[in-house]
Amino acid sequence: MPKKGDKNAHPQPFGNPSDPQGFGTLCPAFLEWMRIKNYSENTIAGRQHYLGAFVSWCQDRGITQPAEVTKALLERYQRWLYHYRKENGKALTFSSQFAHLVPVRAFFKWCAKKNHTLYNPAGELDMPKLEKRLPKHVLTASEADRVLNQANVADSLGVRDRAILETFYSSGIRRLELSNLKLYDLDVERGTMMVRMGKGKKDRMIPIGERALAWIDRYITEVRPTLARQPDEGVLFLSNQGETFSPNRLTQLVREYVAAADIGKSGSCHLFRHTMATLMLEGGADIRFIQQMLGHVKLDTTQIYAQVSIRKLKEIHTLTHPAKLDKPGKEKPEEAQELQAATPPASPDAAPPSPPESPSPESPPPAAPVDLQTAYEHADARQRLMDALDAEAEEEDQEEPLE
Repeated sequence: MPKKGDKNAHPQPFGNPSDPQGFGTLCPAFLEWMRIKNYSENTIAGRQHYLGAFVSWCQDRGITQPAEVTKALLERYQRWLYHYRKENGKALTFSSQFAHLVPVRAFFKWCAKKNHTLYNPAGELDMPKLEKRLPKHVLTASEADRVLNQANVADSLGVRDRAILETFYSSGIRRLELSNLKLYDLDVERGTMMVRMGKGKKDRMIPIGERALAWIDRYITEVRPTLARQPDEGVLFLSNQGETFSPNRLTQLVREYVAAADIGKSGSCHLFRHTMATLMLEGGADIRFIQQMLGHVKLDTTQIYAQVSIRKLKEIHTLTHPAKLDKPGKEKPEEAQELQAATPPASPDAAPPSPPESPSPESPPPAAPVDLQTAYEHADARQRLMDALDAEAEEEDQEEPLE
């Protein structure tokens, strides 16, 4: 079975289309209803993929109509997903199991609403509890530059790849948003870029850095004319065949450069999205501006991507935690007391102790007071981040479908 998101993937058959109450008739009707309600084609394609996997599982057990499906059967399918093992022997993550069940739940809700079934068997289905995970890897500025430098700019395709990497790094846009960029979406004079029909069918204008624009300008001038085919639709980044990049091809391209950098971290397009948000936050950017850059409706979603700088938390830990490593020659108060108790009293003939030396006039001034309020705000932001779910990254990099 082809991977989800593959342009060459063929829709899965839903069964006999001559049965008016069978999956072969109602599933296409459900997808048509989604198009009428202006759902994005990516959402429809995803639901078609996972719904097809469920229908195939039902057909293997002799079930051909939605009316034959019960809650017990759906729970059985859920257990089957839990125990399923891929070719590499690994189980499906709970996020992947969740992604398989959501379209099934939406389909039966539609069936009950349209009176194709007497009730909704998925109405009380308990969904798996999602894990609360942070991004696996986030690049530092030096690591990001090392990945960018892997592109061979002496080669024409290397110039194109460098421009793609720079665009990901500078703007943090999604891979599908990058593949849909047009030439007229760039405003070099203002240093902005228009992202059209992003996630949720929303447009937004975001800034893009001068270095990224310089590489894009070199690509447009030197490389793109050799890749473009007539009629030219104005797509900014073209593949070797002069076509629009597929999302999976972009993932493969970026992943290869990350692996070639040998930085001990893995990832692809979304890695630069996490990196951009994190580095901007470390540089002092307000979280609301990062929210605009990423195109999020809710601020909580932005906190998933903007991993709070660990340096801030480290600074708070160093300033406030009592277990510190003392400098050589400096004793802790407790250790000084123990040492004094263990020292025998001085004899009467002993010379009196010398008075303590007066502090040197060149002693460093006392340290400035620490703004603990700001420090605690950073710590609280990180705690909220650790409680968030990286749901969008799971959508961008779905696991292999069931076979």
